Amino acid sequence: MKTLWAPWRMEYILDEKEKECIFCVALIGGNLTLYKGALSMVMMNKYPYINGHLLVAPKRHVASLDELTMEEMGDLLKTVRESIGILKKAMKPDGFNVGLNLGIVAGAGVEQHLHFHIVPRWHGDTNAMTVFAEVRVIPEHLEATCHNLKPHFQELD
Repeated sequence: MKTLWAPWRMEYILDEKEKECIFCVALIGGNLTLYKGALSMVMMNKYPYINGHLLVAPKRHVASLDELTMEEMGDLLKTVRESIGILKKAMKPDGFNVGLNLGIVAGAGVEQHLHFHIVPRWHGDTNAMTVFAEVRVIPEHLEATCHNLKPHFQELD
């Protein structure tokens, strides 16, 4: 039997599942919130695919693209672009997966609040652990990644 140490999962297992929207809660002052702009926000993904996995959402609680105003759409995409720029500077990834999941069947974990996923990728980040054990290895704690990225997002204000 193989053991993988993942202490952050215990919090998820034992905690009461959030009834409130994670993005609306993050706007109030979540500890993984990196940026709150006029119309958009950025937060760390609490259960990331890899280090630096960000979520970019409109501040307004909307579920679909057609509910956004043109100003919100522009600001949201601008915030995605700026977030990618910050990740390039701070973490130096080789590429990115960027997208949004619309609807539960498409993989939306929070379908009531539209959000983009930004997942930095590095050559070789899919290693033997992922291939053979179906396990992802995340080498840095979320709080450390958040601490390293936050100063870069503060420059956006």
